[in-house]
Amino acid sequence: MTLLLLVLLAALAFEFINGFHDTANSIATVVSTKVLTPRQAILMAATVDLAGALIMGTSVAKTIGAGLVDVSAITMPAVLCALLAAVFWNLLTWWLGLPSSSSHGLIGGLCGAALALSGDWHVLHWGDGLWPKVVMPMLLAPVAGFGIAAVVMWLLYLVLRRARPQFVNTVFGKLQVVSAAWMGFSHGSNDAQKGMGIVTLALFTASGAGVLDALPPWLSFLRTDRMEVHTWVVVLCGVTMACGTAMGGWRIIKTMGHKMVKLQPINGFAAETSAAAVIISASHFGVPLSTTHVISTSIMGVGSVKRFSAVKWGIVGRIVWAWVLTIPITGTLGYLICRAVLALNIG
Repeated sequence: MTLLLLVLLAALAFEFINGFHDTANSIATVVSTKVLTPRQAILMAATVDLAGALIMGTSVAKTIGAGLVDVSAITMPAVLCALLAAVFWNLLTWWLGLPSSSSHGLIGGLCGAALALSGDWHVLHWGDGLWPKVVMPMLLAPVAGFGIAAVVMWLLYLVLRRARPQFVNTVFGKLQVVSAAWMGFSHGSNDAQKGMGIVTLALFTASGAGVLDALPPWLSFLRTDRMEVHTWVVVLCGVTMACGTAMGGWRIIKTMGHKMVKLQPINGFAAETSAAAVIISASHFGVPLSTTHVISTSIMGVGSVKRFSAVKWGIVGRIVWAWVLTIPITGTLGYLICRAVLALNIG
């Protein structure tokens, strides 16, 4: 029971850190264009993040919980090791101000821990899980974000080429509040479900191992015999991520909102609208997408249309390296931590 509590605390810590780590996904542009103050933007992001988590179902959570690795080969220590690897990577990239993927950090940690536990690559659901729902989206989603944002930006420039700059800034200053709220909602719809999936996996594993058999009746809600996400898990994870979002994430906000490209309200609107459309679509199909990848490449796409040299490609290079290394590093960390736990015979 103690181990289960540690896993649940680690899962909530991951969800909280995910909130402040990925706050920049939804509010970096609206803060950098000075449409909203940082305080206003964070309050809005926390509110719509929670709404997205509560409204958009649990298809992504089910993918994380049961669609990527063989749940019969997972133990409570393995889940804890996966979470520790993801939390470490999130904190490191936050400290460096790099917008990396919390989703891929968790997935890498889970795969590494599963491999350490079983010693068999077949424990990974490659053909029907990792490839179509992680690797392909990891390659295609940033391209989609870049391309859609570039097209939207080009169309806006075409339609508004004769409009006065003051008129454009006034109109899109108001519209960007809407697009930022939609981006925050889409972030909650996808990212909060990762924590829901890992909590559900932990409860399912504990129930199967008989850890929860001795619980008193008033704690019977913790037991689960199926990979089904309970309502209380949805609410708990949604509220935790919203609290994390309310803490802000200024290091990453500075990178995305100021260092990559100088944005105007019309640019922020195009980037946020394009990214949110891609993320909402992924949430509908149960794909645990990296919201960080999508909004970052959307900002790049918008900046490229504005002027190719407007994008600071040196900063972009550092960000891309963080993306590329996330799964290998967290997978290795998850593997090593789990091997250490096995060697110490913990759990």
